[in-house]
Amino acid sequence: MARRRKTLSQNFLHSTSAVESVLRLTGLGPCDLVLEPGAGTGALTRALARRCRLVVAYEVDPALAARLPARTRQHANVRTVRGDFLRARAPHEPFAVVGNIPYARTSDIVRWCLAAPAMTSATLLTQWEYARKRTGGYGRWSLVTVRSWPEHEWRLLARVGRHHFTPVPRADAGVLRIERRAEPLLPAGSLAAYREFTELGFTGVGGSLSATLAGRHRARRVRAAFAALGMDESVPVGRVSPQEWLGLFRALELRTGRAAP
Repeated sequence: MARRRKTLSQNFLHSTSAVESVLRLTGLGPCDLVLEPGAGTGALTRALARRCRLVVAYEVDPALAARLPARTRQHANVRTVRGDFLRARAPHEPFAVVGNIPYARTSDIVRWCLAAPAMTSATLLTQWEYARKRTGGYGRWSLVTVRSWPEHEWRLLARVGRHHFTPVPRADAGVLRIERRAEPLLPAGSLAAYREFTELGFTGVGGSLSATLAGRHRARRVRAAFAALGMDESVPVGRVSPQEWLGLFRALELRTGRAAP
């Protein structure tokens, strides 16, 4: 069991105060449907059940999944699923995702959440460094955050000390919040073009973002766009904020007719 837990990077949240803190940060209420990846021992599951309409708890570890129904039997609004959350079909009705997720599967779970059209928010306990790097910590931004920014807001809500987990992990956790915007920051017809634009920028061809974009647009237009936004042309791609990406896209793509309005 211990070896399997290490393989799945399972660190169970045992602190009642930490569970309640995470629950408050979700902002969920009695009308909400919640999917929980990595339910583990059910501590967060039971707390969610006391607040939400329905909790669908996924657990891939066979031993933990077998015990989960007994641990949640006092809550008729909990449905346990023995299986991999990543294989789940996203509901068509609005739903939230809340979980103390296995660290080794963070990127895959985040990708699943971003691809679910009806997901309203994801409140995830991740490694502290992951949460910081995806929310602009250290003044840097990742492709996954920038790429999804027009449709999703990313925030780091809190830090949870490692001593709140069993077994105790090497680092603290962060409460990462990914919330779908009620209205995208770009027209729907431009979202695919924006994603392609950011992916091009992160290729690093030319050594800087301005040089990369100059391979697609006239250098004069790129210089003008950077100047209008008050940006240094030598800025590394990772230090360009989502707001600056949107500004560059609007100046270079929307105004030249490359992206659908």
